[in-house]
Amino acid sequence: MMTTLRDIPFETTLKVRDTCLCLHAQRAARALARRFDAALAPLDLTSGQFSLLMSLNRPAPPTLGSVAALLAMDRTTLTANLKPLVRRGLVEVAADPDDRRARLLRLTAAGRAILVKAVPIWQRTHADIEARLGGSDPEQVRADLKALSGV
Repeated sequence: MMTTLRDIPFETTLKVRDTCLCLHAQRAARALARRFDAALAPLDLTSGQFSLLMSLNRPAPPTLGSVAALLAMDRTTLTANLKPLVRRGLVEVAADPDDRRARLLRLTAAGRAILVKAVPIWQRTHADIEARLGGSDPEQVRADLKALSGV
């Protein structure tokens, strides 16, 4: 038997609207991304690009697969997100000399330079967002989000 609109009371719609963790997490994620996007706009970076560049800021170049896992992206999406950063000369992609099938991702000097400018913007924006949490403990919010994401 097929469910029809009249089988679901409007009260259920309101309950989902008001209590659905998925909906509230998606809304919060979009609002956070918009704030960071606006803050990083003078550098022509999005919040996602900042996160991607930061994920490459490490002593040894990571593999595409390990960055995809860290950012909870599939490899195809990560590859698409890398393209504008590669075109801008912020990231280099090279074959892993130990495994020619794997790709290593490396920040260029320009990529490191833009992070030097972006991190203070991120710090100010992040501090402002944490202050807006009111009585909530930011460490607990992070712990709860990590628990939900399986990290």
